[in-house]
Amino acid sequence: MSEPQRSRQARALAEAALVRIVSAYGETPEFVLLGGLVPDLLCSDAARQHIGTTDVDVQVDLEIQAGAGNAARLERALRAAQFKPSGEYAWRWQGQSVLGAVVKIEFLADLPTVRAEATVSFDGSEALGAVNLRGTGFAARDWQLRALTADVSGQPTTVEVRVTTLPAYLLAKTHAAYGRRFERDWYDIAYVVLHNDAGGPEAAVTRVRAMFAADLLGQTATALTELAANFFDATPTPREASHTP
Repeated sequence: MSEPQRSRQARALAEAALVRIVSAYGETPEFVLLGGLVPDLLCSDAARQHIGTTDVDVQVDLEIQAGAGNAARLERALRAAQFKPSGEYAWRWQGQSVLGAVVKIEFLADLPTVRAEATVSFDGSEALGAVNLRGTGFAARDWQLRALTADVSGQPTTVEVRVTTLPAYLLAKTHAAYGRRFERDWYDIAYVVLHNDAGGPEAAVTRVRAMFAADLLGQTATALTELAANFFDATPTPREASHTP
Protein backbone atom coordinates (compact mmCIF):
# COMPACT_ATOMS: atom_id res chain seq x y z
CA MET A 1 0.00 0.00 0.00
CA SER A 2 1.34 3.42 -0.94
CA GLU A 3 1.87 5.95 1.83
CA PRO A 4 -0.58 8.90 2.13
CA GLN A 5 0.64 12.11 0.53
CA ARG A 6 2.23 14.31 3.17
CA SER A 7 1.73 18.06 2.92
CA ARG A 8 1.79 21.25 4.92
CA GLN A 9 -1.99 21.53 4.59
CA ALA A 10 -2.44 18.02 5.96
CA ARG A 11 -0.11 18.89 8.83
CA ALA A 12 -2.21 21.93 9.74
CA LEU A 13 -5.36 19.78 9.78
CA ALA A 14 -3.62 17.18 11.97
CA GLU A 15 -2.44 19.80 14.46
CA ALA A 16 -5.90 21.38 14.61
CA ALA A 17 -7.41 17.94 15.27
CA LEU A 18 -4.98 17.38 18.14
CA VAL A 19 -5.91 20.75 19.66
CA ARG A 20 -9.61 19.82 19.45
CA ILE A 21 -8.99 16.52 21.23
CA VAL A 22 -6.92 18.09 24.01
CA SER A 23 -9.47 20.90 24.41
CA ALA A 24 -12.22 18.30 24.80
CA TYR A 25 -10.05 16.39 27.31
CA GLY A 26 -10.13 19.49 29.50
CA GLU A 27 -6.52 19.59 30.71
CA THR A 28 -3.09 18.42 29.62
CA PRO A 29 -3.39 14.70 28.77
CA GLU A 30 -0.74 12.25 29.91
CA PHE A 31 0.11 11.11 26.38
CA VAL A 32 3.26 12.37 24.62
CA LEU A 33 3.21 13.65 21.05
CA LEU A 34 5.44 11.68 18.70
CA GLY A 35 5.62 11.43 14.91
CA GLY A 36 5.24 13.83 12.00
CA LEU A 37 3.96 16.83 13.94
CA VAL A 38 7.13 16.95 16.03
CA PRO A 39 9.85 18.00 13.53
CA ASP A 40 8.44 21.54 13.17
CA LEU A 41 8.50 21.89 16.96
CA LEU A 42 12.10 20.68 17.24
CA CYS A 43 13.27 22.69 14.23
CA SER A 44 11.42 26.00 14.60
CA ASP A 45 14.33 28.03 13.17
CA ALA A 46 14.93 25.81 10.15
CA ALA A 47 15.40 27.57 6.82
CA ARG A 48 13.60 24.70 5.06
CA GLN A 49 10.14 23.59 6.13
CA HIS A 50 9.44 19.97 6.96
CA ILE A 51 7.35 18.27 4.29
CA GLY A 52 4.46 17.79 6.71
CA THR A 53 2.38 14.85 7.90
CA THR A 54 -1.04 13.29 7.50
CA ASP A 55 -1.68 12.01 11.01
CA VAL A 56 -1.02 12.30 14.73
CA ASP A 57 1.02 9.76 16.73
CA VAL A 58 0.95 9.77 20.51
CA GLN A 59 2.79 7.60 23.04
CA VAL A 60 0.47 6.48 25.84
CA ASP A 61 2.56 4.68 28.47
CA LEU A 62 1.84 7.49 30.95
CA GLU A 63 -1.90 7.35 30.19
CA ILE A 64 -1.88 3.60 30.86
CA GLN A 65 -0.06 4.09 34.15
CA ALA A 66 -2.66 6.68 35.20
CA GLY A 67 -5.44 4.07 35.08
CA ALA A 68 -8.97 3.57 33.80
CA GLY A 69 -10.20 7.07 34.59
CA ASN A 70 -7.79 8.66 32.14
CA ALA A 71 -8.58 6.12 29.42
CA ALA A 72 -12.32 6.78 29.66
CA ARG A 73 -11.73 10.52 29.62
CA LEU A 74 -9.49 10.25 26.54
CA GLU A 75 -12.06 8.17 24.70
CA ARG A 76 -14.79 10.72 25.48
CA ALA A 77 -12.51 13.51 24.18
CA LEU A 78 -11.91 11.60 20.94
CA ARG A 79 -15.62 11.16 20.35
CA ALA A 80 -16.32 14.80 21.26
CA ALA A 81 -13.76 15.81 18.62
CA GLN A 82 -15.68 13.58 16.14
CA PHE A 83 -13.13 10.78 15.97
CA LYS A 84 -14.08 7.11 15.81
CA PRO A 85 -12.21 3.79 15.68
CA SER A 86 -10.77 2.95 12.27
CA GLY A 87 -12.02 -0.51 11.36
CA GLU A 88 -10.53 -3.33 13.41
CA TYR A 89 -7.70 -1.26 14.88
CA ALA A 90 -8.46 -0.02 18.41
CA TRP A 91 -5.18 1.94 18.30
CA ARG A 92 -6.11 3.97 15.22
CA TRP A 93 -8.93 6.50 15.26
CA GLN A 94 -9.95 8.77 12.40
CA GLY A 95 -11.76 12.07 12.15
CA GLN A 96 -14.17 13.41 9.60
CA SER A 97 -12.96 14.33 6.13
CA VAL A 98 -11.88 17.98 5.90
CA LEU A 99 -10.95 19.44 2.50
CA GLY A 100 -10.71 15.89 1.18
CA ALA A 101 -8.27 14.76 3.90
CA VAL A 102 -8.92 12.41 6.81
CA VAL A 103 -6.80 12.88 9.93
CA LYS A 104 -5.86 9.73 11.84
CA ILE A 105 -4.56 9.55 15.40
CA GLU A 106 -2.57 6.46 16.41
CA PHE A 107 -1.90 5.37 20.00
CA LEU A 108 1.48 3.75 20.67
CA ALA A 109 2.69 1.93 23.78
CA ASP A 110 5.97 0.29 24.75
CA LEU A 111 5.19 -2.14 27.57
CA PRO A 112 7.99 -4.66 28.24
CA THR A 113 5.50 -7.26 29.52
CA VAL A 114 3.51 -7.21 26.26
CA ARG A 115 4.53 -8.80 22.95
CA ALA A 116 5.80 -6.36 20.34
CA GLU A 117 3.08 -5.22 17.90
CA ALA A 118 0.31 -6.65 20.09
CA THR A 119 -2.74 -4.51 20.78
CA VAL A 120 -3.05 -3.21 24.34
CA SER A 121 -6.59 -2.65 25.63
CA PHE A 122 -7.35 0.33 27.85
CA ASP A 123 -9.13 -0.39 31.12
CA GLY A 124 -12.24 1.75 31.49
CA SER A 125 -12.78 2.40 27.78
CA GLU A 126 -15.13 0.84 25.25
CA ALA A 127 -13.00 0.76 22.12
CA LEU A 128 -9.68 2.49 22.79
CA GLY A 129 -6.37 0.64 22.60
CA ALA A 130 -2.71 1.04 21.67
CA VAL A 131 -0.26 -0.90 19.54
CA ASN A 132 2.84 -2.01 21.45
CA LEU A 133 5.87 -0.76 19.51
CA ARG A 134 9.41 -1.07 20.81
CA GLY A 135 11.30 2.20 20.98
CA THR A 136 8.30 4.48 21.37
CA GLY A 137 8.83 4.40 25.14
CA PHE A 138 11.72 6.85 24.83
CA ALA A 139 9.07 9.55 24.29
CA ALA A 140 7.41 8.82 27.64
CA ARG A 141 10.77 9.14 29.41
CA ASP A 142 11.81 12.56 28.09
CA TRP A 143 9.26 15.19 27.13
CA GLN A 144 8.46 18.85 27.63
CA LEU A 145 5.25 20.86 27.60
CA ARG A 146 4.52 22.84 24.44
CA ALA A 147 1.68 25.21 23.59
CA LEU A 148 -0.30 24.52 20.40
CA THR A 149 -2.95 26.86 18.98
CA ALA A 150 -5.71 26.21 16.44
CA ASP A 151 -9.32 27.18 15.77
CA VAL A 152 -11.92 25.19 17.70
CA SER A 153 -15.51 26.02 16.76
CA GLY A 154 -14.28 29.22 15.15
CA GLN A 155 -12.32 30.38 18.19
CA PRO A 156 -8.50 30.44 18.55
CA THR A 157 -7.75 27.84 21.23
CA THR A 158 -4.42 27.15 22.91
CA VAL A 159 -3.65 23.89 24.72
CA GLU A 160 -0.59 22.39 26.35
CA VAL A 161 0.71 19.07 25.08
CA ARG A 162 3.57 16.86 26.20
CA VAL A 163 5.99 16.68 23.25
CA THR A 164 8.93 14.31 22.94
CA THR A 165 12.36 15.93 23.18
CA LEU A 166 15.08 15.84 20.54
CA PRO A 167 16.98 12.78 21.87
CA ALA A 168 13.81 10.80 22.60
CA TYR A 169 12.38 11.61 19.17
CA LEU A 170 15.53 10.53 17.34
CA LEU A 171 15.78 7.19 19.15
CA ALA A 172 12.06 6.44 18.79
CA LYS A 173 12.23 7.26 15.08
CA THR A 174 15.36 5.15 14.68
CA HIS A 175 13.47 2.15 16.07
CA ALA A 176 10.56 2.92 13.73
CA ALA A 177 12.89 3.05 10.73
CA TYR A 178 14.48 -0.23 11.78
CA GLY A 179 11.14 -1.94 12.23
CA ARG A 180 9.27 -0.85 9.11
CA ARG A 181 11.84 0.71 6.72
CA PHE A 182 9.60 3.54 5.54
CA GLU A 183 11.31 6.30 3.58
CA ARG A 184 9.40 8.87 5.59
CA ASP A 185 11.16 7.76 8.79
CA TRP A 186 14.60 8.23 7.23
CA TYR A 187 13.51 11.63 5.93
CA ASP A 188 12.21 12.71 9.35
CA ILE A 189 15.41 11.64 11.10
CA ALA A 190 17.65 13.38 8.56
CA TYR A 191 15.57 16.56 8.72
CA VAL A 192 15.67 16.77 12.51
CA VAL A 193 19.37 15.87 12.75
CA LEU A 194 20.27 18.60 10.28
CA HIS A 195 17.86 21.36 11.33
CA ASN A 196 17.18 20.92 15.07
CA ASP A 197 17.13 24.03 17.27
CA ALA A 198 19.86 22.56 19.49
CA GLY A 199 22.44 23.27 16.78
CA GLY A 200 22.59 20.47 14.22
CA PRO A 201 24.12 16.97 14.07
CA GLU A 202 26.80 17.30 16.76
CA ALA A 203 24.32 18.82 19.20
CA ALA A 204 21.86 16.03 18.48
CA VAL A 205 24.48 13.37 19.22
CA THR A 206 25.47 15.13 22.45
CA ARG A 207 21.84 15.30 23.61
CA VAL A 208 21.20 11.61 22.85
CA ARG A 209 24.33 10.49 24.71
CA ALA A 210 23.62 12.76 27.67
CA MET A 211 20.06 11.49 28.14
CA PHE A 212 20.19 7.88 26.97
CA ALA A 213 23.80 6.70 27.15
CA ALA A 214 22.80 3.58 29.09
CA ASP A 215 20.19 2.67 26.46
CA LEU A 216 22.47 2.64 23.41
CA LEU A 217 22.81 -1.14 23.54
CA GLY A 218 20.99 -4.21 22.24
CA GLN A 219 18.28 -3.55 19.69
CA THR A 220 18.87 0.22 19.88
CA ALA A 221 22.51 -0.29 18.89
CA THR A 222 21.42 -2.56 16.04
CA ALA A 223 18.87 0.01 14.85
CA LEU A 224 21.49 2.79 14.94
CA THR A 225 23.94 0.66 12.97
CA GLU A 226 21.35 -0.01 10.29
CA LEU A 227 20.39 3.64 10.20
CA ALA A 228 24.02 4.62 9.61
CA ALA A 229 24.25 2.09 6.78
CA ASN A 230 21.14 3.54 5.13
CA PHE A 231 22.69 7.00 5.16
CA PHE A 232 26.06 5.83 3.91
CA ASP A 233 26.92 7.21 0.45
CA ALA A 234 28.98 4.64 -1.44
CA THR A 235 29.69 7.02 -4.32
CA PRO A 236 33.40 7.95 -4.15
CA THR A 237 34.36 11.60 -3.95
CA PRO A 238 36.50 12.96 -6.85
CA ARG A 239 39.60 12.65 -4.67
CA GLU A 240 38.79 9.06 -3.74
CA ALA A 241 37.99 8.22 -7.36
CA SER A 242 41.39 9.51 -8.51
CA HIS A 243 43.07 6.98 -6.20
CA THR A 244 40.91 4.02 -7.22
CA PRO A 245 43.02 1.29 -8.90
